[in-house]
Amino acid sequence: MSDSSPTLSTLRQAVPGASPGTSADSSTAGSAAPLVEVNDLVVDFGGLRAVDGLSFRLEKGAALGLVGESGSGKSTVASALLALHRGTGAHVDGTVRVAGVDVQRASDDELRRLRGGKAAMVFQDPLSSLDPYYAVGDQIAEVYRVHTKASRRAARARAVRTLDRVGIPDAARRSRSRPHEFSGGMRQRALIAMALACEPELLIADEPTTALDVTVQAQILDLLHTLRQETGTGLLLVTHDVGVAAESVDEILVMRHGRAVEHGPVGAVLGAPREPYTRELLGAVPRVDTPRAPRPARLEDGAAPAGGAGPDDVLRPDDVVLEAAGLRREFGRGKRRFAAVDDVSLSVRRGETLGIVGESGSGKTTLGRMLVGLLEPTAGVVRHEGRVQSGVRPSVQMVFQDPVSSLNPRRSVGESIADPLRARGMRVPPLGRSREWGRDEGRIRGRVQELLERVGLEGAHYDRYPHEFSGGQRQRVGIARALAAEPHAIVCDEPVSALDVTTQAQVVALLGELQRELGLALVFVAHDLAVVRQVSDHVAVMRRGRIVEYGPADEVYESPRDPYTRQLLAAVPALDPEIAARRRARREEASPA
Repeated sequence: MSDSSPTLSTLRQAVPGASPGTSADSSTAGSAAPLVEVNDLVVDFGGLRAVDGLSFRLEKGAALGLVGESGSGKSTVASALLALHRGTGAHVDGTVRVAGVDVQRASDDELRRLRGGKAAMVFQDPLSSLDPYYAVGDQIAEVYRVHTKASRRAARARAVRTLDRVGIPDAARRSRSRPHEFSGGMRQRALIAMALACEPELLIADEPTTALDVTVQAQILDLLHTLRQETGTGLLLVTHDVGVAAESVDEILVMRHGRAVEHGPVGAVLGAPREPYTRELLGAVPRVDTPRAPRPARLEDGAAPAGGAGPDDVLRPDDVVLEAAGLRREFGRGKRRFAAVDDVSLSVRRGETLGIVGESGSGKTTLGRMLVGLLEPTAGVVRHEGRVQSGVRPSVQMVFQDPVSSLNPRRSVGESIADPLRARGMRVPPLGRSREWGRDEGRIRGRVQELLERVGLEGAHYDRYPHEFSGGQRQRVGIARALAAEPHAIVCDEPVSALDVTTQAQVVALLGELQRELGLALVFVAHDLAVVRQVSDHVAVMRRGRIVEYGPADEVYESPRDPYTRQLLAAVPALDPEIAARRRARREEASPA
C-alpha cells in the first residue's frame, strides 16, 4: 500500500539528525548485529491486512530491494521500519529492529533519536514532501539544527555542503531557491541531501525515481550507488520497477499481497526466478532491446472508423488523421520568453502509433496539448483529417498522465464520462419535458456503462467515485472518457508512468486492442523508452523543443543517428546486474570530474 506524502514536520523525524556517531540505542546495538531485522511483521488497516508475516534481514552497508505491484505492501513495510504508522490507527505486530532498536517497543524519544541518528527516508514525491514556502537550504539546515543543536551558520554551511555532495550545481546559490524552482530530478536530489545531512546508517528510498525520465533516473541511481560506496550506508529500495532494482541492490525481495514470494541475490532472482509470480512480473517488464511484436492487420479499406461513424466519414487505412506543420509555442514575456516547442512537424495515420520521447522539459507535453487543441500554437498549424483546426475538437481526445487530477473527486466516474456525450448533443431537454429527459439520460447512462465495460470495468461502476478505484482502474476511466467523444485520434500523455509493470502492461494492451478495433491513431507521449518501443510504429525524439530524430521505431532504437538518442538508450535500466554495472561505470567515466 502507498502512504500519503509526509509534511516537513514528519521529515524532521524521518531524516537523520543526531550527530554522527550518536547511538539511538547503544545498549542494544552490536557490531555483529544486522542493520535491519524484521520477523513476522503484520500490519492491519482496519479489516485490510497490508503486510502478512514478513521476515527479512539487511546487513550493514548492503542494499535490498522490495519489489512488487501496487498494493503489495512495499511502502507499508518501509514506513514500519521507522514506526511511521504509530498513531494512525494501524495495528502492527511482529518484531522490527533497526540499528539495534526494537521499533515496536521504543518510546517516542527513542524513535526520534533513531529517525534522526541512524535511519532516514526519501519519499516518492519530493514536491509534496518539501515545504513550498521555504528555501530548500533552509529546510535542510532546520532538520540538521533540530537534531544536532548546531548554530544557524553551521547548519547553513552543512546544507550547502550536502547539496553540493548530491550534485546540485552552484549549491550555495541554489540553496536559497524554493522547491518549485527546482526540476523534478533536482528536487529528488534535495530530498536525498536532507536525508544525508547527518550521515545515517540506513537510507530508505520509497520509489525515488518513479516520475523521473531515464537520464535523471540514471543520475539518481548512480548517486545512491556512489553514496553507498563512500559512506557504507545501507539501502532499502522500494520500487515497482524491476530494472531500477537491478541497477541498485544486492538482493531482491519480491512481495505480493503483503507476503514474500521470492528472496535472494539480485542476479539469481532476475536471471533464474523460481516462483511463477516472479516470472510473471519479469514477463510484464517492457524491454528496450525487444522489437514490437507483430500486430494483426489493420482495418481494411472501408471499415468504419472509431465510434462507428457513417459511410461519409470513412477513412482509408493510409489516411493521415493528425498532422502538425511547423508548430512553435512560446511562453513568458520579454527577456524571459522562450520556445517550449520549436518548428515541429509530424503526422499520424489511421491505426498507427507515434511515440514521442524525451527528457522532462523537452516539450513533449506542450506538443501533445497543441495536437489536442488545449494550447494554441504561437506559429504553425494542426490539421485533423486534412482540415486546419483551432481549439478542442471531438475527433482528437487526450488521456492524461494523472487520472486523479483529471477526474473531479466530487462527481462519479460515470458523470465524468458522460460529459463528452452531452457536449456532442445528447443534452438534457428544457424544463418540463421530463419524458424526453428520461429517455436522453437513459441513453447516456447506457452508453457510459458500455464504455466502462469496454475498458474492462463494470457498468455498475457508474456511480462510484475516483477514490474508490486503483491507479490502473482510474486510467481505464480516463480512456473511457476519451472514447465517449468517438475520436479518430487519442493523445496519451504519460498514461502509464505511475503504474506498476503488470498494470502498465494491461493498460498498454487495452490501448492496442482499442486501436485495432476502432482504427484509432495514437500519439503516445512518454519518458519510458522501453514502453514506447513496445507500442510505437514510428518514434520522434525531442530535445529542447525540437525533434532531433524521427523514423520507424525499430530503426530509431537499433540504429540511432543522433548522439542524444544514444544517450537516452544508454540510460535505460538493464535487468542484468552485470550489464547495469558496466553501464554505470561508462557513465562515471563520461561524466565531468
